[in-house]
Amino acid sequence: MPEHAFTPRDVFVDTSAWLAIYNPRDKYATQASNFLSQHPSLFTTNFVVDELLTLARNRAGHRVAVQMGDDLWSGRLAKLVHVTQADEQVAWSLFKKYDDKNLSFTDCTSFAVMLRLGLAEAFTFDDDFIQVGLFMKVP
Repeated sequence: MPEHAFTPRDVFVDTSAWLAIYNPRDKYATQASNFLSQHPSLFTTNFVVDELLTLARNRAGHRVAVQMGDDLWSGRLAKLVHVTQADEQVAWSLFKKYDDKNLSFTDCTSFAVMLRLGLAEAFTFDDDFIQVGLFMKVP
């Protein structure tokens, strides 16, 4: 049983979108802010938060990474779904299957969670989610 009740309006948020939301100088910042204000039903995973905090620490510094972490761990911006052991097994299968794609293991865990929850939309600014042909990229 999922940790939260999900609806078809729920949208998965990937690392690239979180970076755009928190960085006003990001080339997608305005688009990300507009999307965020129009879609209150968002979710992400603990693996995405891990990836995001590491990137944020390296690119924007500790203070920004801590603010992101506080916002995401609190659930203020999105529902936080934890990747299960079963999700990890599915992700590993996907990671091995798509040897022709430049996917991270975190991407594959995101795919596995989305498949488990029956959700198809990902708020992202990269093409990883559409490369596998299973998901729609928004905005």
